[in-house]
Amino acid sequence: MAQASKIATVIVPMADQDAAVDFYVGKLGFEKRVDIPFGPGPDRWIEVGLPGQETTIALAPPHPEAKTGGRETGISLHTEDVDGYHAQLRGAGVDVDAEVQRMGGPVPPMFWLRDHESNVLMVVG
Repeated sequence: MAQASKIATVIVPMADQDAAVDFYVGKLGFEKRVDIPFGPGPDRWIEVGLPGQETTIALAPPHPEAKTGGRETGISLHTEDVDGYHAQLRGAGVDVDAEVQRMGGPVPPMFWLRDHESNVLMVVG
């Protein structure tokens, strides 16, 4: 039986692709994997990924009628040092929650961050 074998790319439409690369690469620590022309205009297909990981985020141009920004992306990032990463991002000027949430029990410590277009990602320790 044929089936999907992995999650390849998550697509997040971006109005300002250069600012998106600056944010995801410069502030979150992703690496740029793909940056090629996309269609006849100035748009590009850009993918970023975490070092050593296969899954990428496409910082894609939006459809002409679509709005960008303010999306709950559903993207969750994992870190071994949630407090250190939170402090690092906060120090870099990233819009992060004021504190790491600690709910106890089986729920890991976590916080949310917002990118330059107010798209929301979660970070879990």
